[in-house]
Amino acid sequence: MLSEARQLFDQWTAAVADGIDILTSRIVRARRILVDENVNGAFTASMILIKEGEAMNTFVFRLDSGEPQPPLSPYWKAAFRGSRVEAQLQAGHVMIRLLDFPQRAGEFLDGVIRSQIDRLTPWNAVDAIFGWGKPTPIANDRIEVAFAATSKLKMNPLLQLAQSLGVASVSICTTVEGSDGTSQRIILQDKVLRGVIGLATRLPRLLRAILLSMGLAAAASMLVSDYLGGSLQSELEGLQHRISQRRAALRLDAGSATSGLSRLAKRKQTTPSSVMVLEALSRLFPDSTYVTELHIEGSKVQVIGMTQDAPSLIRLMEQSPQFTQATFFAPTTRAANETGERFHIEAHIAAFFGTST
Repeated sequence: MLSEARQLFDQWTAAVADGIDILTSRIVRARRILVDENVNGAFTASMILIKEGEAMNTFVFRLDSGEPQPPLSPYWKAAFRGSRVEAQLQAGHVMIRLLDFPQRAGEFLDGVIRSQIDRLTPWNAVDAIFGWGKPTPIANDRIEVAFAATSKLKMNPLLQLAQSLGVASVSICTTVEGSDGTSQRIILQDKVLRGVIGLATRLPRLLRAILLSMGLAAAASMLVSDYLGGSLQSELEGLQHRISQRRAALRLDAGSATSGLSRLAKRKQTTPSSVMVLEALSRLFPDSTYVTELHIEGSKVQVIGMTQDAPSLIRLMEQSPQFTQATFFAPTTRAANETGERFHIEAHIAAFFGTST
């Protein structure tokens, strides 16, 4: 799977590089230099480039160990840099064959010819550069195809020279004459070396670097996002926990306050008030009776005072709905200098002196 993915990635980068080179070649038109192979094996480069007042027309050179002889002048080196070289090979230096196929085979020429390179030439498809022309109809529903090929090893010195000079692209072609006497120009190889803007050989590497950088940046972004997200999530959870604790404390405080108020209210309602007990006694006792002491302990009340008829007070308190079990807790006495009796009465408080809620 990794091998297939790498192969697909390489194909994609190559396709993108070719597309960019095609686009730039349309925008920026490269100089053209024609290199014709002579009969004696030398090459003639031709173009007109006026620079610093010097006109260059043609330059004849040979390749000796991959180096041009005589050496190129600085003007020609500048002319070759970034240019498109079209090399025209001598027909006598190229293997040429006229192939005969059925007319229906015209749609599948690429596959048919490539599968027969080993039979048509002394080289295999890897060691040869080859091409074919446009099919020409002949008799009996058949077509004639002009085929040309040569050794890739033979063309390597020219390609290496072009690459060392900074040439953008190289086209190697030849001219083949058909059986009807018409000539066709057949391209054996059309290779981009560095592109019009000089990026063809570096563009796939540049694309890999860009994609790798983007991948690393995306991975780093994901890691940072996960880290920050986890940190923020932890802080959020801590904040929510503190909020929950604070709310619970507020509810507890509110409940405690409410419970305290309820207890106070209940205590107020269930605990007899001295004033109210005294008021109830004042309504019961006659005007000749005076209360000098009043003690309330729980639900009991003790009343000490002076009256004309002490036993009648017991009866009055028993008849009242606020008091029960009225009795003397000390003897009733009469002093010599007093006109009334000193009484000591104790009773239970039977009713609450308040409103229950």
